[in-house]
Amino acid sequence: MLEGCTPWPADRAERYRREGLWRGESLVRLLSDAARVHGPKTALVGGGRRVSYAALEDRARRTAAGFRQHGIARGDRVVVQLPNCPEFVEVCFALFLVGAKPVFALPAHRHSEIRHLCELSGATGYVFPGLLRGFDHPALARRIQDEVPSLRRLFVLGDAEDAGEGSVVPLSEVDADPDEGPAFPVPDPSDAAFFLLSGGTTALPKLIPRTHDDYTYQVRAAGEACGLGDRDVYLATLPVEFNFTWGCPGVVGTLRAGGTVVFADDPTPEHCFPVIAREKVTITSVVPSVLQLWLEGAEWLDDDLSSLRVLQVGSAKLYREVAERVEPVFGCRLQQVFGMAEGLLTFTRDGDPAETVLTTQGRPISPADEMRIVDENDKVLPAGEIGELLARGPYTLQGYYRAPEHNAKAFTADGFYRSGDLARLTENGDLVIEGRIKDVVIRGGDKVSATEVEGHLLTHPAVALAAVIPVPDQFLGERVCAYLVAEEGAERPTLPELKKALMERGLAEFKLPDRVVYIEELPLTGLGKVDKKALGALSRGESLPEAGTFIPARTNAG
Repeated sequence: MLEGCTPWPADRAERYRREGLWRGESLVRLLSDAARVHGPKTALVGGGRRVSYAALEDRARRTAAGFRQHGIARGDRVVVQLPNCPEFVEVCFALFLVGAKPVFALPAHRHSEIRHLCELSGATGYVFPGLLRGFDHPALARRIQDEVPSLRRLFVLGDAEDAGEGSVVPLSEVDADPDEGPAFPVPDPSDAAFFLLSGGTTALPKLIPRTHDDYTYQVRAAGEACGLGDRDVYLATLPVEFNFTWGCPGVVGTLRAGGTVVFADDPTPEHCFPVIAREKVTITSVVPSVLQLWLEGAEWLDDDLSSLRVLQVGSAKLYREVAERVEPVFGCRLQQVFGMAEGLLTFTRDGDPAETVLTTQGRPISPADEMRIVDENDKVLPAGEIGELLARGPYTLQGYYRAPEHNAKAFTADGFYRSGDLARLTENGDLVIEGRIKDVVIRGGDKVSATEVEGHLLTHPAVALAAVIPVPDQFLGERVCAYLVAEEGAERPTLPELKKALMERGLAEFKLPDRVVYIEELPLTGLGKVDKKALGALSRGESLPEAGTFIPARTNAG
């Protein structure tokens, strides 16, 4: 196990192996097995390319040999920040072959996040696009290389001229004969294969090590819960770096089943509907905000969507009135999903009563998943009562990477992960997510740390105090609302001015405030913390309490 990762306790690891959940499989073997069985069949579609299983394995092997020639070695961490495209899969499986560990980064991440990921992981390499949606990723990469001593190798998806000057290697040049060097190492199934990102309350994401054992099991169990087979065509609409897209069952699960993965670089119905019709897509996964766009698009677009059989919806609250429209509009089955990059997944199933599908997030995908709903004293609550969701199981992490202090708080003594989500169980054992303890805004499926945004807002010279809360939104689920106290005598910056300032600081666009409200004082709880419940009431048009404690504005001098 890689240093900084927390292994499963020996007794539970043995149990998972004995019960056949962990089968000693690696992600490397997953691809080689699929290529042996489905060689000429199309595995990946996207970016104007159609890649067969045999070609995917060959491309992964040649890229792996190329990475070794460029100094990437077993155990190295490599930050991978690519859009939805076949090259993402080729790069990741190439790194698995080398024994290096991909660290997933979202295309929307900028300097703050990428530098943090490189520093925390000790990354030696960084794979990124060229100019993407107007942003110069090679320039960002060279800046971070100057700031992070461990970062030695930069690889760009695109032509050399896209990278500008500097030691940036085009991915097209990361190519070598895999048979000329030493054999690729055999992965240890219990070792970390790659790192997903947390979406929690800390200012910047934590790293979640996912092992070959736990992830190959996750995609197998998720595929079974979806009835996934070799005739399925999966459309990747959300960023491929999301656990939802990558393996619930997603891209990896589809490859394991022998199906076809189609990449979409734009989730809008204008883009996705023709792709669904052309490629005969059978299953995809979206967040509620994308689903609402699709429902609206179905009213005026006439593409043939009859191939769809399962539409997975997760990552944010799905309102019942929206859920009820899925089957009538698309003629396919709705599957509600609750999941987290840390592990636990629950799905509704084919054959569940309509009420279960419309109002719950279903049951765990594994019989070995363990859930507890507890009160503030960790007392287990009966069905129907709301408390914090705790989870433990064969694909739920045992600890964040290089985060011993946080891990001491994030896990119980017997290894249950404290999700921070408020939930209840129905009498039938289905999970219903009611909210969360964590101070985050779930905006269209993206988790935005209120603490991080507040920290950036407070660097503005005209902002004395800041409190960020979620406000309900029918389209995105929640929007980011910032309550600000201005510095005494300062001119209050407008929302566009604040957004510009935060983007100049390197904050990702999806984290920017959607709404700014200036108030004279921030309310406090009895414990002296900012009373965000009171601010939530204010956002709903209610009044702040007349008698209470408030944080007044301060001056620049104080």
